[in-house]
Amino acid sequence: MTPSDQPRVVAVVVTHNRLPLLQRLVTRLGEIAGLAEVLVVDNASTDGTGAWLAARPATGATPLAARTLETNSGGAGGFHDGLAWAVERGADLVWLMDDDGLPDTDCLDLLLQHHDLDFWGPLVVDEDDADRLVFPIRLPGRTRVVHRLADVRAAARAGRIDDIVIPFNGVLVTRDLVERIGLPRSEFFIWGDDHEYRLRAEEAGARIATIVDATVRHPSVGDLGTPMAFGRTTYNHSPSDLKHYCMARNNLVNLRDYRSPVHALAFVLKTVWFYTFTQPSLARLRLSARAMRAGLRGDFEGHRRFLA
Repeated sequence: MTPSDQPRVVAVVVTHNRLPLLQRLVTRLGEIAGLAEVLVVDNASTDGTGAWLAARPATGATPLAARTLETNSGGAGGFHDGLAWAVERGADLVWLMDDDGLPDTDCLDLLLQHHDLDFWGPLVVDEDDADRLVFPIRLPGRTRVVHRLADVRAAARAGRIDDIVIPFNGVLVTRDLVERIGLPRSEFFIWGDDHEYRLRAEEAGARIATIVDATVRHPSVGDLGTPMAFGRTTYNHSPSDLKHYCMARNNLVNLRDYRSPVHALAFVLKTVWFYTFTQPSLARLRLSARAMRAGLRGDFEGHRRFLA
């Protein structure tokens, strides 16, 4: 690839009230070669993020531009706006990431070596234990979920795992794919918007992969799932009413739209079981029912009651 053939790569960062993490990430992005510019979408932060971004010079080794939204639109709204903004500014490839990730300095270079893909990204590892995956991976065609870096690398072919990607944690998406499938669903607010975008990409025949030598470091999120049904499965329980509402609503919509009514019904029954037997809570059953009804009606405003 000659210099004139190099794609214009634009990083998009979505942030909300995590200024120290954003500062750390912006510093790291300035150390990574190959970026045309960094675009920061500030989701109406109240911790001084907007003032810090406004005070930064627009020029530098890697130019930075920022937008502060009037209201918090969640990760879904932030990536919707940021991806559109990057395409408007002539990006050939958009590198999407939350403010709490930290790509290794060679991450982008390793990703760009696989230029035959449409939607691809790195492994996301625990910043305190680099051999542990923050987001475990179920390998294609297998029931086993891998949690360790060594295990997923052992399963790779030609340095990657095809048909798997963990959006939006340092993933690259081509301009062509965005033009084919559109933007993330901003109305999802949080939870499931990234999964829906991957499912939409799959339906469009996108070439998807995880590059196993490229890594983004990320704070631990603990175990993603609480055991239930005598340990036979897990449920994505969160103590946050906001997160649970969005999860119940958006997951049901995704299952209905991309799997089948049977899968959607199974999720409803799983939720009922969890909050009846595993962690009994009448309040959570009612909240789940409201969220699921809203999703089936196409009502994506109910989560706003939980916003401060």
